[in-house]
Amino acid sequence: MQFMLLFSRQGKLRLQKWYQPYQDKVKKKITRELITTILSRKPKMCSFLEWRDVKIVYKRYASLYFCCAIQQDENELLTLEIIHRFVELLDKYFGSVCELDIIFNFEKAYFMLDEFLLGGEVQETSKKNVLKAIAAQDLLQEEETPQGFF
Repeated sequence: MQFMLLFSRQGKLRLQKWYQPYQDKVKKKITRELITTILSRKPKMCSFLEWRDVKIVYKRYASLYFCCAIQQDENELLTLEIIHRFVELLDKYFGSVCELDIIFNFEKAYFMLDEFLLGGEVQETSKKNVLKAIAAQDLLQEEETPQGFF
């Protein structure tokens, strides 16, 4: 996987993770082009598209689009499964995840993504293990935050 983007139906980028080095200017251009392309597609159209020299796999859940870029020889269905597993993790943690959960708890979403994927490859397949790591991180964060600040 080269990158993962998460954006709203209005085209607002909510989360981005790049596993290949790109310049910031190129990242912005890629993001803008992909968001425009995906949002202009009809709901019944295929979730896979050939774009430049990569394959784009995307899926819409409620008001959020999850989009991944993979190499030509990678499996699209496996990428859809990865997207679905990430959504399941978010759902389990937030209890029916919505766009606002991602906006206000973006660091948790990034941490969850980092526990699940490493360098664009699946690191941990067990939802239970990923959620355990998140719970441990939450506990650590609670211990570090003095009472009364938040």
